[in-house]
Amino acid sequence: MSSEELLGRVVEVLVTVIEAVGAAVIFIGAVWTAGRFVVDGVRHRDAGVFTPIRLSLGRFLTLGLEFQLAADILRTAVSPSFGQLGRLAAIATIRTALNYFLRREIDREQRQLGADPPGPAPAGRR
Repeated sequence: MSSEELLGRVVEVLVTVIEAVGAAVIFIGAVWTAGRFVVDGVRHRDAGVFTPIRLSLGRFLTLGLEFQLAADILRTAVSPSFGQLGRLAAIATIRTALNYFLRREIDREQRQLGADPPGPAPAGRR
């Protein structure tokens, strides 16, 4: 086995591990967020309670997408073809756009939380 073949196999194993970590982060975030949604939904009826839950899910999604992008970059690190580079560019563009809009949403909601903390509304604002 040549050194290039060995490197290719090592990279494929690493790509698989990194993709699995990214998928696990997204899955764990979705399960954890669903659990919080159910528990807080039973305890509280105020929509403001759910904003921090949405922010948490957004953070999990952002982190998971970063792992997936890292795997895609690593996949094309060894002797990439023009087709692979084009695919990577398309995937990177889509995932970067998703991360950008997720980050914007998270920042906007965090600012709203700072101005209007979650929980039951004060008596004058119902």
